[in-house]
Amino acid sequence: MLYVRHMLDDADDIHPLFHGAPRSTEFRKLRKRIVRQTREAIEQFGMIERGARWLVCLSGGKDSYTLLAVLHELKWRGLLPVEILACNLDQGQPGFPATVLPKFLEDMGVPHRIEYQDTYSVVMDKVPEGRTFCALCSRLRRGHLYRIAREEGCSAVVLGHHRDDMLETFFMNLFHGGRLATMPPKLVNEEGDLFVYRPLAFVAEEDCEKFSRAMQYPIIPCDLCGSQDGLQRQQVKKILDGWEANRPGRRQVMFRALMNARPSHLLDPKLFDFAGLMRDPDKIDENSNDIPTLR
Repeated sequence: MLYVRHMLDDADDIHPLFHGAPRSTEFRKLRKRIVRQTREAIEQFGMIERGARWLVCLSGGKDSYTLLAVLHELKWRGLLPVEILACNLDQGQPGFPATVLPKFLEDMGVPHRIEYQDTYSVVMDKVPEGRTFCALCSRLRRGHLYRIAREEGCSAVVLGHHRDDMLETFFMNLFHGGRLATMPPKLVNEEGDLFVYRPLAFVAEEDCEKFSRAMQYPIIPCDLCGSQDGLQRQQVKKILDGWEANRPGRRQVMFRALMNARPSHLLDPKLFDFAGLMRDPDKIDENSNDIPTLR
């Protein structure tokens, strides 16, 4: 049985990532909610392999700081029996503050690896003017993270995508991709040798922002590579923001729908055998006429 520490936050019983945490009731509730939701996702989607090593990706944004802190919280409390290695991939974006994350991780006593790979120049060279470069940038980044995970003996790459990222991806696929799909909380890479986990699957973006701001983590702006106007994700986010403003709680309702799919009430014959669906012979009136064959 795992030994579970209580959330006392005594000086000798708290991970450095939580030193200086606000004592307000509001923050305690926020922290408890995020920790609970993360633990639920890890357990529900079967992410734990006892003794495994996770490569936890840290960009310097609010989501990845929240992910790192909560995973260490769970590990500190005896609820996550895995080894954690934080990793930042410096992609050579102009103005990236290269010293911020190494100093933060060293100060927090978090084992880490900082990797420099100039994918920024590759993206700028390959993507035509006026086209978005997120897709190529993401593919290059993911390839390096997989390589690093293998070099470090990790079985999983752990990402900071949250509930709202998954909803936005669902609607992007719906509006632009013609499919019902989103970011899964757990998958195996194409090579079949690594898991990809998203433990913040149940956590709202707003909570990540409140948490990281309250903890005063050194947030690195997300527009260092130059934000592009008109991105599909930005458009979807505005739509969801509007729905949420008109009916608070709408995001959570939609997210629950992703966990309550009914293949028999959709239209994909690969998921449900519509052609083979038959009536109960015990309920059929023997005197009823046969249905004619459609030609």
